Amino acid sequence: MTTARIYKPSRNAMQSGVAKTKRWVLEYDQAEARRVEPLMGWTSSGDMRQQVRLFFATKEDAVAYATREGLAFRVEEPKAKTTRTMAYSDNFRASLPEPWTH
Repeated sequence: MTTARIYKPSRNAMQSGVAKTKRWVLEYDQAEARRVEPLMGWTSSGDMRQQVRLFFATKEDAVAYATREGLAFRVEEPKAKTTRTMAYSDNFRASLPEPWTH
């Protein structure tokens, strides 16, 4: 049976905005092992589904598609953001564990 992973992609390290992070992605899991091609040393696989990425507007759409196609799937929820708001003046506060040096 074919299995798939449904997730919401995180931001790229070079990305400051939220482009391409609002859609949900369905990716198929690896069905067969990869093998090394002896002449050139390239890694290859006969599993063409590994190259397929389907994009959905909502998680419910992705789950409905996987259910309709009879796929076993797992949903990976996005991690909650933990942002720490800090003012510039906090660099110089007296209660720092270590004194600030430049």
